[in-house]
Order: sequence, then structure tokens, then C-alpha cells
Amino acid sequence: IYGDGSQIRDWLYVEDHARALVEVVTNGKVGETYNIGGHNERKNIEVVNCICEILEELVADNPHARSKDNPEGFSALITYVTDRPGHDVRYAIDASKIEKELGWKPQETFETGIRKTVQWYLENEAWWQRVLDGSYQLERLGIQADK
Repeated sequence: IYGDGSQIRDWLYVEDHARALVEVVTNGKVGETYNIGGHNERKNIEVVNCICEILEELVADNPHARSKDNPEGFSALITYVTDRPGHDVRYAIDASKIEKELGWKPQETFETGIRKTVQWYLENEAWWQRVLDGSYQLERLGIQADK
């Protein structure tokens, strides 16, 4: 986590973002700009602590989980690093226009979206291991294009 973890971001679940894009493409006015936001501003440290709590619940058998020998659990893995120069403290989105004009709002709360995200990563370890080891080279996944 950068600095003291107090930087603030607006969090939006990826499927809500995709639904918003579809809404803009199908019902938005040509030439208009629509900010897409989650109405879920959280400090980075709050997000990290939430992820740690979810992991404690979902992978209690992991060696990093809370135990008599590891009372901090996953939160013991949090590392603070120095902020880079010019690092913004807050990234905020005013998503009132898309809600007012198109009636779009996120379906997920921060809590439900982050839980689904953590669950996805737990279920797709083969994918993120390839990202970590460098073998994933941004190749397109899914239907192969004809050659």
C-alpha cells in the first residue's frame, strides 16, 4: 500500500462497468460523455483490510490465515511503500449524469462486488499464476481468430 493507505478511490465491480458501457452504447446520446462510477469511495487500506477479512473467511486453511501462531492473519502480509512523487490522494467520479439521464446505477455494492472479485481470483489461480510468472502475454482468450 502506498504511504499510509489513506488514498481514496471509487470502486466499481467489473460487471457493473460492462453493464454501464452497454447502457451508454444502446441508450446514450451520441457525442455525450458519461462518467461511470460506483458511489463506493474507500481508502486503499479499507479495501485491503476488507480483502483480508474475506480471505480469512474463504481460505481459513491457508498458512497465512489467522491462527494461534499468526494472530494477524492475512493482514500481516500488508506492506507499506513510499508514495511516488505527485501521487494523487483521491480519485473521484461524479456519476450523477449517467444515473439521471440513462437511469443506470451499479447493481453491486462495494461489499458484494469485492467478495465476487476475491472469489473469482480464488477460483482462477491458473490464470493469475501465469500473470505472476510472466507466461501470460496478453494473448486473446476465447474464440481463436481464423488464420
